[in-house]
Amino acid sequence: MIRIRNLEAGYDKLKVLKGISLHVNSGEIVTIIGANGAGKSTLLNTIASLITPSSGEILLQGKDVTLAPPDRIVKGGCVLVPEGRQLFPTMTVKENLILGAYTLFGRKKSNDANRNLEQIYKMFPILNDRQSQLAGTLSGGEQQMVALGRGLMSNPNLIMMDEPSMGLAPLIVKDIFKVVETLRDQGKTVLIVEQNAKAVLGIADRGYVMETG
Repeated sequence: MIRIRNLEAGYDKLKVLKGISLHVNSGEIVTIIGANGAGKSTLLNTIASLITPSSGEILLQGKDVTLAPPDRIVKGGCVLVPEGRQLFPTMTVKENLILGAYTLFGRKKSNDANRNLEQIYKMFPILNDRQSQLAGTLSGGEQQMVALGRGLMSNPNLIMMDEPSMGLAPLIVKDIFKVVETLRDQGKTVLIVEQNAKAVLGIADRGYVMETG
């Protein structure tokens, strides 16, 4: 699904990733664990093309996307569910979800977007009940559902999740990870950055430990 070779990236003169190589096969849940500052989020942001790598290679489904723009990454079937959810708090649940389907805008694809929205509501029934509620008034767990649902709106093959358990109660974390397992059962591939090693290793097929880039 995705293969990374000798990837280097950072911020201005600060090099964070120092030759990272890894791969994720189709249908796997793979986790990256490590301490704060190890470069885990930087890696996901680089794959998502939010950071331009200085060297190395990113292959997505066999295609070189190392220097591709972010919209091409999404159209190629890869989405990022970012750390901290990053919702628009003054927009409704439904509006936040629909933003995830921007690659499906247009007459020919609007039916796909509507169908995907219905699938999200089936996966998270509470979001159907609260689709007109402002996202900023939701609980942390509900906001995480919206963030994941927004990512799924483009019907990706590879879902990258950055610290999905952050700030959530253990029971909510368990529910979120059950959804991740369901996604794998549906044929999706998941790459998770997570500090809660015990919880994520309970669902992951494989894991990488990241240490200072």
